[in-house]
Amino acid sequence: MADLKAEALHADFQPIRGMSTASGMSGGRKKSVAEEPVSSVLASGVIPVYSERELSADEEVLAALGYKPEFKREFSLWTSFCVSFAVLGLLPSFASTLYYGMGYAGTPGMVWGWLIAMAFIQCVAMSMAELCSSMPTSGGLYYASAVLAPPGYGPLASWLTGWSNWMAQVTGAPSVDYALSAMVLAGASINDPSYVPQNYQVFLLTAFIMLIHGCISSMPTRWIANFNSVGSTFNMVALVVVIILIPASTNRQEQGYPRFTDSKTVWGEFYAGTDFPNGVALLMTFVAVIWTMSGYDAPFHLSEECSNANIAAPRAIVLTSGVGGLFGWFLQLVVGYTVISIDDVLDSDLGQPWASYLLQVLPKKTALAALSLTIIAAFSMGQGCMVAASRVTFAYARDGCFPCSWFMARVNRHTRTPVNAVWFNTVLGILMTLLIFGGPLAAGALFSIAAVAAFVAFTIPIFIRVFFVGNRFRPGPWNLGKYSMYIGSAACAFVALMVPILCLPSLTGSDLDASGMNWTCLVYGGPMTMVLIWWVVDARKWFKGPKVNIDHQMLGREGNVVDGKSDDSEETDSAGSMTKESRLFDDKKAADLA
Repeated sequence: MADLKAEALHADFQPIRGMSTASGMSGGRKKSVAEEPVSSVLASGVIPVYSERELSADEEVLAALGYKPEFKREFSLWTSFCVSFAVLGLLPSFASTLYYGMGYAGTPGMVWGWLIAMAFIQCVAMSMAELCSSMPTSGGLYYASAVLAPPGYGPLASWLTGWSNWMAQVTGAPSVDYALSAMVLAGASINDPSYVPQNYQVFLLTAFIMLIHGCISSMPTRWIANFNSVGSTFNMVALVVVIILIPASTNRQEQGYPRFTDSKTVWGEFYAGTDFPNGVALLMTFVAVIWTMSGYDAPFHLSEECSNANIAAPRAIVLTSGVGGLFGWFLQLVVGYTVISIDDVLDSDLGQPWASYLLQVLPKKTALAALSLTIIAAFSMGQGCMVAASRVTFAYARDGCFPCSWFMARVNRHTRTPVNAVWFNTVLGILMTLLIFGGPLAAGALFSIAAVAAFVAFTIPIFIRVFFVGNRFRPGPWNLGKYSMYIGSAACAFVALMVPILCLPSLTGSDLDASGMNWTCLVYGGPMTMVLIWWVVDARKWFKGPKVNIDHQMLGREGNVVDGKSDDSEETDSAGSMTKESRLFDDKKAADLA
């Protein structure tokens, strides 16, 4: 489709005759981009060319998107789901963000807030899955924004989406590993009440865990897939065990309370954790839901390593969000019906609300067992975050987004994984955890930036697809059909409401000072403002969106290969859009095919 096309031929390649195409060797049928179920930066009449070997069906789709195969496809629907569910990490994510879910509105915010937020988050996930089916590449949302943007705006849309998504990804592993370290040291405090964890101990333990995750993420794809499969299975088992263990083993009655809090209190009595009305406080609790559920995009970024990618990857996205949302709500109910004192949970000397809650409602040994399960699950979650983030960094480096992109875009010849990208993220993540020395609010910025950055990146291509492309979108084999526009509109409306809500401080008026400030605006808005300034000053001159790295030809009448147009830098004005002259040329070629 002309409206979805970008550069018909990349500057590095000239039209080539007689070479093998993405659908087979030189004697086989030559398949054009238009014959694949994709929305591509390549024009519909282009034939991808790959002479090294015959490509599989998945690799043909990737070639139609403009990329040559570089990874082994050893992820399946199950293992892709396992990585994303590990990144989701319901149990450790809930433990890490309990302060926000419980602290703003109490138990109504946990039970009502999760339900309401999940309905809209599922809309975001389904809309993303539809994009993934049409564009199954590691660049994911960044690639989709470039392809779908209006003429002239492809590079800018891609630039903003890419940087926002990258910020969410690279803060994922450090935030999880920071929470993991806090839980480990809280467990030590439970065993030895005289021990008080120090900031430098939290930092050193976090850095050590980051290094371990870096080593695992540098392994061959099959090893990583197997590791994450085991870890995700443990994550699911641990979640079910804890959901059953808490109500079965609670000692509330021994403390003089009924076994469970009555439903009227759980669902109706708000905790005054903010100066805002209950409705706004309820919306503020969504930060916990959004951060917890932000890992479902991982199959998108792993799609170049997944078999049957344009069906398996979107299914893994929706499956992760759906299963995660359901079991996450069960966990919210368990905690909501058993917590005794919210104030004591939030203000405990342990410094970790989940550990404080467990010690409040369970015998000591049982609490330590539940905390241990959470710690192991958090380790698996941090590993999943590291893998997903490294693939995003690789994809953006491949398109020259970073200084020294040539280094981060290298694939290790032994493991066939982006090892340089892994270690770049590892070092950067360790530097980020220096925020620990700024106190809990500064360290909490790792969570807030991940939630907002991910949500913004998720929604930019969905917004463009709904409001600018509409019915001209070319769906893949997994799609929402006639409901696509409605679901996408609901997703965009939810994000438009939530971004300002997530930036609100819990205090207002004269009570608000630096210690109570919500620093999300600064932590996310500051870097994104610098990225935008970089675009205006310099990046717009050289960044043109996704760069294809596969040779290609033009298709003429009756499938004959014809000369394509020369690719002057002036002939295209952006990725995802073509100049008037370029469109006229391609329209003529389309007419020749009729």
